[in-house]
Amino acid sequence: MEMTPQRWSYTNAYLRGVFGDQDEQLRTLMMRAVAAGLPDIAVSADVGRLLMILASMAGGNAGARGARPKIGVELGTLAGYSGIWIARGLGEGSRLITVEPEPRHADFARREFAAAGVGDRVEIREGTALEVLPQLRSELGPGSVDFLFIDAIKREYPAYYREARDLIAPGGLIVADNVLGAGNWWIDESPGANPDRDGADEFNRLLAADAEFEAVAVPIREGVLIARRQG
Repeated sequence: MEMTPQRWSYTNAYLRGVFGDQDEQLRTLMMRAVAAGLPDIAVSADVGRLLMILASMAGGNAGARGARPKIGVELGTLAGYSGIWIARGLGEGSRLITVEPEPRHADFARREFAAAGVGDRVEIREGTALEVLPQLRSELGPGSVDFLFIDAIKREYPAYYREARDLIAPGGLIVADNVLGAGNWWIDESPGANPDRDGADEFNRLLAADAEFEAVAVPIREGVLIARRQG
């Protein structure tokens, strides 16, 4: 059966309606963000739930007796919406380091994390992803991160992968949003038409070809890549 634009729109609305249940804090967060002058940009609630489930499952020793606390990294905090989902999935005692270059966004997100009850497990690093990732490599060391969520500058996705690859622990996950499209491009456009499209395409192919990862892209919303480090 052909996937028409109308059917795609209905499918996404259906997924949000059935799987997008959220509490009052999350439901109203982006309204507060817009009122504060932040851009109206966030994953949908069904993608947020997917992030929470994946974060809860990430890590080869997740749930094992004596296992170290889980560490998550998020590239692109913005208002904190996706970070709340991830922090809840990682669980109590875990640590989420979320990276945001805009101080005003970081201040807003910090308040939202506290209001959502996850402020004690979330640390906001102010700076660009390409500035902070080398610092994390030095600070945390190889194989230390259980969950990495990428949702920043699409044309930089390949550079994020190269900087963060060795941080991922065996059994850890790399998850990325917008691997099939965004507001101004889609993956079916010709190479060279949009640098964000080309960045997402290169990133997808890098993960698909990496023998240490099992990767798949799920066509939910604008495409979510999920890659698990083997071992």
